[in-house]
Amino acid sequence: MGIERINSRIADIQSRMIAMQTQQAGRNVQAQSAKSATGAEGGSFASALESAVAQTGAGKTYTLNSKGIPTELAAYGNGKIPANALEQVGNTRHKLWAPAAESLNRMINDAKREGVTIGITDSYRPYEEQVDLARRKGLYSQGGLAAKPGTSEHGWGMATDLDLNSKAQAWIRANGEKYGFSENVPREPWHWEYKPPTA
Repeated sequence: MGIERINSRIADIQSRMIAMQTQQAGRNVQAQSAKSATGAEGGSFASALESAVAQTGAGKTYTLNSKGIPTELAAYGNGKIPANALEQVGNTRHKLWAPAAESLNRMINDAKREGVTIGITDSYRPYEEQVDLARRKGLYSQGGLAAKPGTSEHGWGMATDLDLNSKAQAWIRANGEKYGFSENVPREPWHWEYKPPTA
Protein backbone atom coordinates (compact mmCIF):
# COMPACT_ATOMS: atom_id res chain seq x y z
CA MET A 1 0.00 0.00 0.00
CA GLY A 2 1.60 3.29 -1.11
CA ILE A 3 1.82 6.34 1.14
CA GLU A 4 -0.67 8.24 -1.04
CA ARG A 5 -3.21 5.47 -0.63
CA ILE A 6 -2.65 5.37 3.13
CA ASN A 7 -3.05 9.15 3.36
CA SER A 8 -6.19 8.93 1.25
CA ARG A 9 -7.61 6.24 3.54
CA ILE A 10 -6.79 8.34 6.65
CA ALA A 11 -8.49 11.39 5.10
CA ASP A 12 -11.54 9.24 4.26
CA ILE A 13 -11.78 7.97 7.84
CA GLN A 14 -11.39 11.49 9.22
CA SER A 15 -14.08 12.74 6.84
CA ARG A 16 -16.46 10.04 8.05
CA MET A 17 -15.74 10.93 11.67
CA ILE A 18 -16.49 14.59 10.97
CA ALA A 19 -19.70 13.64 9.16
CA MET A 20 -20.78 11.64 12.21
CA GLN A 21 -20.01 14.63 14.46
CA THR A 22 -21.97 16.89 12.12
CA GLN A 23 -24.95 14.52 12.21
CA GLN A 24 -24.85 14.57 16.02
CA ALA A 25 -24.66 18.36 15.92
CA GLY A 26 -27.75 18.38 13.69
CA ARG A 27 -29.59 16.32 16.28
CA ASN A 28 -28.50 18.88 18.92
CA VAL A 29 -29.93 21.72 16.80
CA GLN A 30 -33.18 19.78 16.28
CA ALA A 31 -33.50 19.31 20.03
CA GLN A 32 -32.98 23.05 20.54
CA SER A 33 -35.62 23.79 17.90
CA ALA A 34 -38.05 21.42 19.59
CA LYS A 35 -37.46 23.25 22.85
CA SER A 36 -38.15 26.60 21.20
CA ALA A 37 -41.35 25.26 19.66
CA THR A 38 -42.73 24.26 23.08
CA GLY A 39 -42.53 27.86 24.29
CA ALA A 40 -42.26 28.81 27.93
CA GLU A 41 -44.32 25.88 29.21
CA GLY A 42 -42.13 23.39 30.99
CA GLY A 43 -39.20 25.80 30.69
CA SER A 44 -37.04 24.20 33.36
CA PHE A 45 -37.49 20.71 31.88
CA ALA A 46 -36.82 22.03 28.37
CA SER A 47 -33.67 23.80 29.59
CA ALA A 48 -32.47 20.66 31.34
CA LEU A 49 -33.16 18.59 28.22
CA GLU A 50 -31.34 21.08 25.99
CA SER A 51 -28.31 21.06 28.31
CA ALA A 52 -28.25 17.26 28.38
CA VAL A 53 -28.44 17.02 24.60
CA ALA A 54 -25.81 19.74 24.13
CA GLN A 55 -23.43 17.83 26.38
CA THR A 56 -23.64 14.70 24.21
CA GLY A 57 -20.45 15.64 22.39
CA ALA A 58 -18.80 16.93 25.55
CA GLY A 59 -15.70 15.12 26.65
CA LYS A 60 -14.35 14.55 23.13
CA THR A 61 -10.76 15.62 22.78
CA TYR A 62 -8.70 16.36 19.69
CA THR A 63 -5.13 15.84 18.62
CA LEU A 64 -3.51 19.07 17.43
CA ASN A 65 -0.59 19.48 15.07
CA SER A 66 2.40 21.71 15.86
CA LYS A 67 0.41 24.80 14.78
CA GLY A 68 -2.52 24.00 17.08
CA ILE A 69 -4.82 22.77 14.30
CA PRO A 70 -6.81 19.57 14.84
CA THR A 71 -5.23 16.86 12.71
CA GLU A 72 -8.59 16.02 11.14
CA LEU A 73 -8.80 19.60 9.78
CA ALA A 74 -5.14 19.83 8.82
CA ALA A 75 -5.72 16.93 6.41
CA TYR A 76 -8.02 19.16 4.34
CA GLY A 77 -5.99 22.35 4.26
CA ASN A 78 -6.75 25.94 5.22
CA GLY A 79 -9.79 27.25 3.38
CA LYS A 80 -10.58 23.80 1.96
CA ILE A 81 -12.79 22.35 4.70
CA PRO A 82 -15.59 20.25 3.15
CA ALA A 83 -19.22 21.21 3.72
CA ASN A 84 -19.90 18.04 5.72
CA ALA A 85 -17.32 19.13 8.32
CA LEU A 86 -19.01 22.51 8.83
CA GLU A 87 -22.10 23.39 10.83
CA GLN A 88 -24.39 26.40 10.71
CA VAL A 89 -24.27 28.95 13.52
CA GLY A 90 -27.82 29.45 14.76
CA ASN A 91 -30.15 30.55 11.98
CA THR A 92 -27.47 32.64 10.22
CA ARG A 93 -25.66 31.99 6.95
CA HIS A 94 -22.43 31.55 8.93
CA LYS A 95 -20.67 28.21 9.37
CA LEU A 96 -17.77 26.92 11.44
CA TRP A 97 -16.05 23.58 11.95
CA ALA A 98 -18.81 21.51 13.61
CA PRO A 99 -17.32 21.37 17.16
CA ALA A 100 -16.66 25.13 17.10
CA ALA A 101 -20.19 25.86 15.82
CA GLU A 102 -21.74 23.65 18.51
CA SER A 103 -19.80 25.46 21.22
CA LEU A 104 -20.59 28.89 19.78
CA ASN A 105 -24.30 28.02 19.54
CA ARG A 106 -24.24 26.94 23.20
CA MET A 107 -22.47 30.15 24.21
CA ILE A 108 -24.90 32.37 22.28
CA ASN A 109 -27.90 30.57 23.79
CA ASP A 110 -26.51 30.74 27.34
CA ALA A 111 -25.74 34.46 26.93
CA LYS A 112 -29.26 35.05 25.62
CA ARG A 113 -30.73 33.42 28.73
CA GLU A 114 -28.76 36.00 30.74
CA GLY A 115 -30.08 38.88 28.64
CA VAL A 116 -26.94 39.26 26.51
CA THR A 117 -27.07 39.32 22.71
CA ILE A 118 -24.10 38.00 20.76
CA GLY A 119 -24.24 38.49 17.00
CA ILE A 120 -21.94 37.12 14.31
CA THR A 121 -20.49 38.95 11.31
CA ASP A 122 -17.94 36.47 9.91
CA SER A 123 -17.06 32.80 10.15
CA TYR A 124 -15.43 30.11 7.98
CA ARG A 125 -13.61 31.66 5.06
CA PRO A 126 -12.77 29.52 2.01
CA TYR A 127 -9.38 30.12 0.39
CA GLU A 128 -10.86 32.11 -2.51
CA GLU A 129 -12.55 34.50 -0.04
CA GLN A 130 -9.23 34.88 1.82
CA VAL A 131 -7.55 35.97 -1.42
CA ASP A 132 -10.34 38.47 -2.14
CA LEU A 133 -10.28 39.86 1.41
CA ALA A 134 -6.49 40.32 1.31
CA ARG A 135 -6.83 42.21 -1.97
CA ARG A 136 -9.60 44.47 -0.62
CA LYS A 137 -8.44 45.05 2.98
CA GLY A 138 -4.69 44.55 2.84
CA LEU A 139 -2.51 42.09 4.70
CA TYR A 140 -2.42 42.23 8.49
CA SER A 141 1.40 42.20 8.36
CA GLN A 142 1.25 45.45 6.35
CA GLY A 143 -1.30 47.23 8.55
CA GLY A 144 -4.39 45.79 6.86
CA LEU A 145 -7.09 43.51 8.26
CA ALA A 146 -6.47 40.22 6.43
CA ALA A 147 -4.17 37.29 7.08
CA LYS A 148 -2.03 35.93 4.28
CA PRO A 149 -4.31 33.62 2.25
CA GLY A 150 -3.95 30.04 3.42
CA THR A 151 -3.01 31.08 6.98
CA SER A 152 -6.24 32.66 8.23
CA GLU A 153 -7.78 31.26 11.42
CA HIS A 154 -11.10 31.71 9.59
CA GLY A 155 -9.82 29.24 6.98
CA TRP A 156 -9.86 26.47 9.60
CA GLY A 157 -13.45 27.20 10.59
CA MET A 158 -12.29 27.87 14.13
CA ALA A 159 -12.45 31.68 14.19
CA THR A 160 -15.43 33.97 14.21
CA ASP A 161 -15.99 37.70 14.18
CA LEU A 162 -18.73 38.64 16.61
CA ASP A 163 -21.07 41.61 16.83
CA LEU A 164 -20.71 42.68 20.45
CA ASN A 165 -21.96 45.71 22.34
CA SER A 166 -20.13 46.62 25.56
CA LYS A 167 -22.33 44.34 27.68
CA ALA A 168 -21.78 41.38 25.35
CA GLN A 169 -18.03 42.10 25.14
CA ALA A 170 -17.77 42.03 28.94
CA TRP A 171 -19.85 38.83 29.13
CA ILE A 172 -17.81 36.95 26.55
CA ARG A 173 -14.52 38.08 28.09
CA ALA A 174 -15.73 36.65 31.40
CA ASN A 175 -17.25 33.46 29.95
CA GLY A 176 -15.76 32.71 26.52
CA GLU A 177 -13.05 30.41 27.83
CA LYS A 178 -15.69 28.03 29.26
CA TYR A 179 -16.84 27.47 25.67
CA GLY A 180 -13.32 27.21 24.23
CA PHE A 181 -13.20 30.74 22.77
CA SER A 182 -10.41 33.25 23.31
CA GLU A 183 -9.80 36.79 22.15
CA ASN A 184 -6.40 36.44 20.49
CA VAL A 185 -5.98 39.44 18.17
CA PRO A 186 -5.49 42.61 20.26
CA ARG A 187 -6.38 44.93 17.36
CA GLU A 188 -9.62 43.05 16.75
CA PRO A 189 -11.82 42.74 19.88
CA TRP A 190 -14.52 41.20 17.66
CA HIS A 191 -12.29 38.26 16.62
CA TRP A 192 -12.62 35.12 18.75
CA GLU A 193 -10.84 31.81 18.13
CA TYR A 194 -12.04 28.38 19.18
CA LYS A 195 -9.51 26.10 20.86
CA PRO A 196 -10.75 22.49 20.91
CA PRO A 197 -10.16 20.41 24.05
CA THR A 198 -7.08 18.23 23.87
CA ALA A 199 -6.21 14.98 25.62
